[in-house]
Amino acid sequence: MAETEQIWAVDALAALAHETRLTVFRMLVQAGPEGMMAGEIAQACGVPSSTMSHHLANLERAGLALSQRESRVIRYRAHYDGMRRLMGFLMEDCCQGDPRLCADLPELAACPAAASSLSSSSQ
Repeated sequence: MAETEQIWAVDALAALAHETRLTVFRMLVQAGPEGMMAGEIAQACGVPSSTMSHHLANLERAGLALSQRESRVIRYRAHYDGMRRLMGFLMEDCCQGDPRLCADLPELAACPAAASSLSSSSQ
């Protein structure tokens, strides 16, 4: 594992180690590719816009969110590649080669629609 990858992972985990930022990141993941406007996120979290701006910038610097200016507002989206990168880092050395230890982990991370279609197709 490269040292730079570990440093990046520490930064990403640090960004998520705050209740508001974790909530925002989960909201963005749930919002899907459309994302959410910064003001909408602040209102949903009950946080002043200036404070939310700080949290969103922190997530963006960590590689977990993307922003796009649309006229006078900013739309934020989850950076799914960053999320996959972090999950891959965390799972890189999983299970010491024993697939029985982590066989159900892909199911835990599956989208609800995908998970239900997988379970119904296996019956």
